[in-house]
Amino acid sequence: MDKIVIEGGVELSGEVTISGAKNAALPIMAATLLAPGVHYLHHVPRLADIRTFRKVLGLMGVQFEEAGLDGPLVVDTSRLTGWMAPYEVVKTMRAAVLVLGPLVARARQATVSLPGGCAIGARPIDQHLKGLEALGVKITLNQGYVEAKARRLHGAEITLDVPTVTGTENLMMAATLAEGTTIIHNAALEPEVADLARFLTALGAKIEGIGTETITIHGVNALRPTAYHIMSDRIEAGTYLAAAAITGGRVTINNAPVAQMSAVLEKFHEAGVRFSATDHTIRVEPGDALTGVDVKTLPYPGFPTDMQAQFMALMTLAQGASVITETIFENRFMHVPELNRLGADISVSGNHAVVRGRRHLLGAPVMATDLRASASLVIAGLAAKNTTEIHRVYHLDRGYAHLVEKLTALGARIRRVPA
Repeated sequence: MDKIVIEGGVELSGEVTISGAKNAALPIMAATLLAPGVHYLHHVPRLADIRTFRKVLGLMGVQFEEAGLDGPLVVDTSRLTGWMAPYEVVKTMRAAVLVLGPLVARARQATVSLPGGCAIGARPIDQHLKGLEALGVKITLNQGYVEAKARRLHGAEITLDVPTVTGTENLMMAATLAEGTTIIHNAALEPEVADLARFLTALGAKIEGIGTETITIHGVNALRPTAYHIMSDRIEAGTYLAAAAITGGRVTINNAPVAQMSAVLEKFHEAGVRFSATDHTIRVEPGDALTGVDVKTLPYPGFPTDMQAQFMALMTLAQGASVITETIFENRFMHVPELNRLGADISVSGNHAVVRGRRHLLGAPVMATDLRASASLVIAGLAAKNTTEIHRVYHLDRGYAHLVEKLTALGARIRRVPA
């Protein structure tokens, strides 16, 4: 098992290019099941979660080919030989549940393991199942598996109790091949949901209300394979923004989805980070001292929970205090004890974390607990004096492509070594 070693205190400098969004790529890969044939997916990030999802789809007969390092991921869904996502895979990556909707739509059956809990809190799929039942799917829970069968799918009007991202995606995919019209109320607004909708439209689906709370899908008889360019990762862009800001660096972030980062950019501006932004570029400049600001995580277009830990790392060196409120997941402050090991002053009460800024952080051995917690420790380590060792960094492989290489190119003294 590897660890990351950082010699902190270096101002980052240079340019970094943002990869494709994992949270858009995964549902789009699942959606290829809807259209038999060969798809060409451009801008798919090279991540552990992508490799795992390829294994999931491979169990169903999907074949893959990579057209070089910068070429598209070629996905051949011509032959469907299975419709099961086993526990052994789903337990390592909850996104595997995204095959449920497209499998039921194409094969009229699916067997998918219940995802269970998560290190950052439970994420149930009851809304997925309620919506599928409205579309005519018979759902049976059997020994930890969801067994879904349908003779045919029919349009329905579905109101989600909460705006679940994967729930919206699963139902939208299933509805594309249903007879009649489906309306999803209280749909998730996340940009990755809209990217999936645009991909489905490229397949030939008829979808209205993309990017709104009410999505209307007019079912069609069949979909066709296509080529598609996946959106850039707004969380990766925000992570490099935090890394540049905490080191007082001068960094240009290219290929950033700036329009989808408004809430994040607003908080960085309030904190005194000096930057300018165009449609796809963020330029960070050295500025004055950081100022503590309060943050509350919310569904899009609010401040994303996936940026909470990284922003908290930034606030550890801000003047004054900041209050960070987590409203999405009940157990997403596990990085706090590790940041405190680096000299941060953070106290937690319920879903609130009070961060009192310090003059400096001091390197120490720390342990990552999840993907975004890992990123927060890297950000803090870049600014900390002396050496920081981050253990259990396999979490980073799930969401950041070539992180060490990209930071090294910006001048960071960082390396990955066997633990």
